[in-house]
Amino acid sequence: VLHLPVALPFILLILPTHGLLFGGAVQNGLSVGRVSTQNGGNVTTLSEMGCGTWSWGNRLLFDYDTSQDEEIYEAYRYVRKSGVTVFDTADSYGTLDLNGRAEILLGQFERRYQQELVQENQAAGDISLPWWNLGGDTTNTLHAPEQQVQVATKFAPYPWRLTRQSFVTAAQESLNRLEQPTLAIAQAHWSTKNYLPQQESAIWGGLADCYYGGYAQSIGVSNYGPKQLRRVSQYMEERNVPLVTAQIQYSLMTYEVATQMNQACEETKCTLISYSPLCLGLLTGKYTLDSLPRQGNPRRQLFRELLAPGGGTQDLLNTIQAVAKDYDKTNSQIAINWALCKGTVPIPGCRTLQQAKENIGATGWKLSSDAVTELDKAAAAVQSVMIQNVFQTR
Repeated sequence: VLHLPVALPFILLILPTHGLLFGGAVQNGLSVGRVSTQNGGNVTTLSEMGCGTWSWGNRLLFDYDTSQDEEIYEAYRYVRKSGVTVFDTADSYGTLDLNGRAEILLGQFERRYQQELVQENQAAGDISLPWWNLGGDTTNTLHAPEQQVQVATKFAPYPWRLTRQSFVTAAQESLNRLEQPTLAIAQAHWSTKNYLPQQESAIWGGLADCYYGGYAQSIGVSNYGPKQLRRVSQYMEERNVPLVTAQIQYSLMTYEVATQMNQACEETKCTLISYSPLCLGLLTGKYTLDSLPRQGNPRRQLFRELLAPGGGTQDLLNTIQAVAKDYDKTNSQIAINWALCKGTVPIPGCRTLQQAKENIGATGWKLSSDAVTELDKAAAAVQSVMIQNVFQTR
């Protein structure tokens, strides 16, 4: 049992927080494949791995400053070129005066990326529009539909957002920061079931209004457990609104709780998105009791307790390292590929080109069933498991 400061779970969330038809299919020479799920009459296709933007603008946990923006863009460009289309963000990402920074950067990066693609094609002598863009749209100009960016943003159910319209307004504000006309997925950042259950109707109704108002192509939820996911799924089904994704903290450090969501997502025809698949960086193997995050970073105390002797975390890290050696991969790539093997769409973050390359290196191959079982056993034996999001419902 972890004895962490009560405020930490709130910091980890607020400072930001499956029935597959086919999976992992690589298209058009891209290294990142595609997964599709059918919900009612809607078929949603996503890249098999996405990219999380929690760290973009987060000073407290990830030591962000604006001088890093160019390096973050290089990482963004690399994963886009490799076939990543899903970018998960939120209207609460970015600390204090940088609130909303992740959405702003995401919009800027995609526009710059598209402009560079046009320039590259012009330099190569190809200035014609592709068949899917004969109308002359300047958004996603050089990408076929299955390669176009899919922004999935989350709206925080702040205590002042008590009406359906407040969530529609949140969507409009996010779109203004992104400078784009619509979202691929509008998501509830968390459920208020545990502390203000009457707000749920405003959240769900607001998301449905976002869909019917043209602000979002589909709907998703975050930090909803199996029971609450089934409830919101029924609500959206009755209103003919496509609920296509559900995301939770899902990694080898949250094994027992996380895997309970797989069946719920299969029942509700939702793609399960795994956020923090590297457990805030712990599963990279970079951190030890002698090498922790800097003083003042909330991860320092968290990792100290997770890595305490006898808790099983070090045994898990040793297992990951052994598997990584067998596959000639890094610890991060093993942890991400494990999440892929579990039928989820992991959304690891990246702020450097090296991190981007490492993340992409987790795709295009698959752990054997024996390796997955070995990792499962090590994960199940961990006693000092990662704390659950404070707003995670059952």
